[in-house]
Amino acid sequence: MVQGLLHSAGEPFSMSNAVFAIIRGHRRALDVTSVVQGKTRFFSVMMLTWGLVADIDIESEKFRWMGSARIDFYSLLRAVNLRRYNGRILFVPAPGYEGFGDPVEQTISCKSNGATNAAEGDIPDVCNNETCTYSGPSTDDADLEWRSLKGPFVNVWISNIAFASEGVMIAPQAQFADGYLDAAIIKDCPWSVALGLLLRMKDGSYIESPYVEYFKVKALRIEPGLRVGSSTIGGIIDSDGEVLARGDRSQTKEEPEHLMAYGPPIQLMVDQGLATIFSPR
Repeated sequence: MVQGLLHSAGEPFSMSNAVFAIIRGHRRALDVTSVVQGKTRFFSVMMLTWGLVADIDIESEKFRWMGSARIDFYSLLRAVNLRRYNGRILFVPAPGYEGFGDPVEQTISCKSNGATNAAEGDIPDVCNNETCTYSGPSTDDADLEWRSLKGPFVNVWISNIAFASEGVMIAPQAQFADGYLDAAIIKDCPWSVALGLLLRMKDGSYIESPYVEYFKVKALRIEPGLRVGSSTIGGIIDSDGEVLARGDRSQTKEEPEHLMAYGPPIQLMVDQGLATIFSPR
């Protein structure tokens, strides 16, 4: 988040610049994403990941003794032993991005503030007698045209900010308060291509690859499936660095339950400019 704010103002990343930004007191609006599964809902301001990046982020914790090198080491390990995940992504494209994915037939209307139509064969878990528990931005059902992408996927990255860290630009076109999420989907590809894409994330040029679908959405729904080649093991879904759902059934009785379950659809919608943050200018 800090890197993105400083970069947007043309200032280099440093602790002192971040502190001065707070002291100056300039503010800017920030979109907030509601992440909903059934009756469970929470809010995100940065990103949601499923697949390669989530695996690297969470599973590399065992190598924390290596310091920041753990990310580079585990990125190489995961790229060479690449995993692919089945599933489907449904989304309402932002204006200008209607050509991405395949059209989906809407069969059921779920109308309320920020509610969305259901895709064919699906009844949104957030609906109850045509009333949604989600209380986000008001949207006219008639304006929502869902589209879809089918897996297998290597990585699904849904971001509200341009940078995941100081040296990783995940969404070059992301804006803090444009009312949209940036989706960067890495499709099935050879491990060597995946490794190259990880290396190109430094400047965001990885989105130019034919193996990457990059577009903006107003609403998005993830239907996560199992890992390719496995009948029992899924993947990790995390948001803002915290695990939402884990499909590997590795959770022990001593571990706290994850906020959401792996398998049922997870829906994301945007509240434009709901939050306020300090900014360099």
